[in-house]
Amino acid sequence: MANSDKIKLNPETFAAAVLGGNAQRPDEENKIYIKRQLTLYLEATLLAQDFNSLEESRFTMAKAQQREAILSKLVEHCYHG
Repeated sequence: MANSDKIKLNPETFAAAVLGGNAQRPDEENKIYIKRQLTLYLEATLLAQDFNSLEESRFTMAKAQQREAILSKLVEHCYHG
């Protein structure tokens, strides 16, 4: 897996995009709407950060697997080649 295959979200941009689709309800008070928006923004930011952490772990694990495969081939070649 190449470094360019890694997906990384910008948490603030992601959260702002999520908020863009969350319109104020016609009967909703401003204060309630703002609290709902703030909660949604924080949850979206944390979710994006969690995604980035998982993606980094996946990338690190893939690199370790590649390294292990290369070492196995080298050992096989040295002892069986």
